[in-house]
Amino acid sequence: MDIKKIISDGSNSMKKAVEWTQNEFSSLHTGKASPQMVENIQVHIESYGMTQRLKDMAAITTPDARSIVVQPFDKAVMEDIRKAIQAANVGINPVPQGNFLRCPVPELSGERRQEMVKVAHRMAEEGRVRLRNSRRDALEIAKKGNKDKVVTDDDLKRIEKEIQTHTDNWSKEIDKALKAKETDLTGN
Repeated sequence: MDIKKIISDGSNSMKKAVEWTQNEFSSLHTGKASPQMVENIQVHIESYGMTQRLKDMAAITTPDARSIVVQPFDKAVMEDIRKAIQAANVGINPVPQGNFLRCPVPELSGERRQEMVKVAHRMAEEGRVRLRNSRRDALEIAKKGNKDKVVTDDDLKRIEKEIQTHTDNWSKEIDKALKAKETDLTGN
């Protein structure tokens, strides 16, 4: 059993947990327009009788910091898109303008900002749980190797120490990302 591979796989799994958390943070509305705010909204298309993600059926751009422009590939589904964005409850009210929808992004109230900070904290905790699960999985592999006499007791201790070091480092990355998102949300 390759000790370096156990540690490397564990660290890679932890890195994915951090990337997942950062990706979740990008979906939080900070008062600045961002395509991630609407791109994963599910749109039910009446005429086709199917549901698709918005980014699969429209070009989404941000011409300025206060608005998102959604230009459907098929103009016939514009009303379905408008309804889906309103129903998604992301605080955006799309306005049809010719062959596209302009979605003005409203300024966040102080109360809404605090709610978003709480959501960010929940997302960070989910990321930490994923980190701990990765640590547990790596340690279980190492302990199984030790039980099967493939990993020595000294190597097991070294693996445990290195895995914990990686866990601590990746946890600090989540904390940094959370701090940055809090600053972004509160403006402090």
